Amino acid sequence: MAEFFTDVAATLPLKFTWKLADSLGRIWFQVDKRHRQIALDNLKIAWGDELSEDERRNIARKNFIHLARVLLELPHLRKLSSDDLDGFVSFHGIDHFANALEKGRGVLLLASHFGNWELMALAFSLRYHPINIVVRPLDNPFLDNLLTKIRTRGGNKLIPKKGSVRKMLHLLADGDAVALLLDQNSAWYEGVFVPFFNEIACTNKALSTIALRTGAPVIPAFNVRQPDGSYQIFCKPEIVLAKSGDISRDVEENTAKFNKIIESYVRRYPEQWFWVHQRWKTRPYQPWPREL
Repeated sequence: MAEFFTDVAATLPLKFTWKLADSLGRIWFQVDKRHRQIALDNLKIAWGDELSEDERRNIARKNFIHLARVLLELPHLRKLSSDDLDGFVSFHGIDHFANALEKGRGVLLLASHFGNWELMALAFSLRYHPINIVVRPLDNPFLDNLLTKIRTRGGNKLIPKKGSVRKMLHLLADGDAVALLLDQNSAWYEGVFVPFFNEIACTNKALSTIALRTGAPVIPAFNVRQPDGSYQIFCKPEIVLAKSGDISRDVEENTAKFNKIIESYVRRYPEQWFWVHQRWKTRPYQPWPREL
């Protein structure tokens, strides 16, 4: 039954879907007090006094509208083909990815919950090259099943986050591409505390650690919604990694570089990031979880 409704939703014109999302996003912002407060708190942490309370509230409202669009676009992604991309998705800097892939050490894609990240992964596989994406299975079985079908339609493969390092090492050794979304909160024993906006944020250290271990180039990738509703996918030049020989220091410095790159896009398009996530939740010197 759920798939029937998503199939029906996929037949609706995108312009109608965007108008609907505009209304639903505004309603969502008003009624979802918990996530509204998380977004406002995050914006306060990120910008401090750089933005007024009204400015933070305006960004948060636009963010809810944007996220509503992302959700309502999901049914359309179930039907999206390579032929449909023209006029809806454009690619920029794809040569950076191609050149990195030719080095034969695999490619690590630095990604984030920005723009419509699900569309970016699917469009990339439909037009250019399938990738392997590190994911955490969602708690909602319906949404997890829907996203799995969307994410793998173009040949992408999913790597469950738990126990993912060994799998990533094998894929990179085979010259394949692996994408990690690095903009979510990590437990302190999985990450390092490095700057993100005006506060330190516990950031997963796997990307930096694996890049240093394997020599795989790291390519940032972002997907930006345009005023007309279309998207532009940007692959940026390979990141020059710090390699002083002090592993702990290098991991921290490179992870800070990754955060800085993500921050630069969020600052330019603040309404298109995932502000409803508690990015700064983990703080230093927290006790080790009992269940471990």
